Amino acid sequence: MDTVDVVVVGAGPTGCMLAGELALAGRSVVVVEKHAEASPLSRAFGTHARTLEVLDTRGLADELVATGTKAGSLSLWKSAGLDLTRLPSRFPFLLVTPQRNVDALLEKHALAQGAQIVRGAGVTDLDHREDGVVVRAGERAWKASYVVAADGAHSTVRRLTGTEFPGKVLLNSIMLADAYLAEPPATVITVDAVKDSFAFLAPFGDGWFRVIAWARRHERDPAFRAEPELVRDILRRTMGSDFGMGETRWISQFRSDERQIGAYRAGRVFFAGDAAHVHSPAGGQGMNTGIQDAANLGWKLAAVLDGADPAILDTYQAERHPVGKLVLRTSGATIRMMTVRAWPVRMLRNHVIGALLRSGRFSRKAAGMFTGTGIRYRRASSEHPLVGTPAAGVPLREGRLPLALRRGGFVLVAGRDAGDVHAPVPVVHRTDDGPGLLVRPDGYVAWAGDVASGEWAGALGRWTAPARERRAG
Repeated sequence: MDTVDVVVVGAGPTGCMLAGELALAGRSVVVVEKHAEASPLSRAFGTHARTLEVLDTRGLADELVATGTKAGSLSLWKSAGLDLTRLPSRFPFLLVTPQRNVDALLEKHALAQGAQIVRGAGVTDLDHREDGVVVRAGERAWKASYVVAADGAHSTVRRLTGTEFPGKVLLNSIMLADAYLAEPPATVITVDAVKDSFAFLAPFGDGWFRVIAWARRHERDPAFRAEPELVRDILRRTMGSDFGMGETRWISQFRSDERQIGAYRAGRVFFAGDAAHVHSPAGGQGMNTGIQDAANLGWKLAAVLDGADPAILDTYQAERHPVGKLVLRTSGATIRMMTVRAWPVRMLRNHVIGALLRSGRFSRKAAGMFTGTGIRYRRASSEHPLVGTPAAGVPLREGRLPLALRRGGFVLVAGRDAGDVHAPVPVVHRTDDGPGLLVRPDGYVAWAGDVASGEWAGALGRWTAPARERRAG
């Protein structure tokens, strides 16, 4: 039996992101994946701005952007879209690229940092012990201080821990296809919803598109099976054209659920990504939320393994569970608007809500919510308003903040006029009149104020010091 710091179950984007974070911090980590080969399927299709900001802190964003198409707007239905070009981000767009590109990039990164990935090893048992957890996959076994379930909506770890996954079914008969369109639409992202159907198109390049299609008449058909001709029919009914849909290299159907576990932790076992929350595909937030879960949890596990107060692991639940809940609400509300049947409500959707989403303030708030750039973690009332916000766009005297974060630790941002600052973490200087910042490894602000006050040191200690030192302080 091998001994490692952390076993991650699932080698998808959430699992590989988490493994990369732990390995970057110098911790031993093994990723156990039941499938022998990486999936060639496209599955998720869009990477949002906040996820690209997170990847930028590890030097991965530009490589991923080169694989896809930039969409400057996010369409929710025909008359409702969000302008992404004004996002306060280096990435003011939705990157349309198949999930397999994200998977490959994050797996490569995890391996480069020293993570081990074991494929063809389905977890069969978890043995909780006082000093760790033994994970068994057939004849193989690992003992770890912590286990992270990143094994998807049908999580084996969730079942083995007896963790409930409450929620409900939204739709039974959504079809996904990667299809060639000989006469593609003029818009980058194309979406529409009529009385009894909706359809969505996003380009992968070279004429290939991700197609999402649904029709109410299939909902109660137990014999329903996704077929290319059904997709063509829904496109014609919903959008007035099948856009010359030809070859289909992949087609599938799925049941869209809306579920979230109550606690993202069961002893030494944590849950992330689809193992913790699933929701409708509206807004393309699933993969993105999982990657951001991993970015939040990875450095905290590493800190505790390095001797920090284990209580900081409770902040994973406090910060990420509300985000998962918000994603369920926003994606659920969007899909319900797309499938509403009553004529008056459809008129309200198309005209009133559509107009609101085109208005400046409402549009900016909605765009921040869907793309993740508007995520704010809760702070104490005594803390600076910037605490808990992303710090990606802080202007620096030299370089960019994501570059300073690439080693995976905290960074202290001093004011423009601050002199030499001595700190146990890297120090950079901003060029504007903003406050000093202590930035966490995941790019969120841990403290803000006057660096000369020294208060940042106490904030750093709250995240990194052992419990006995925190109590003494």
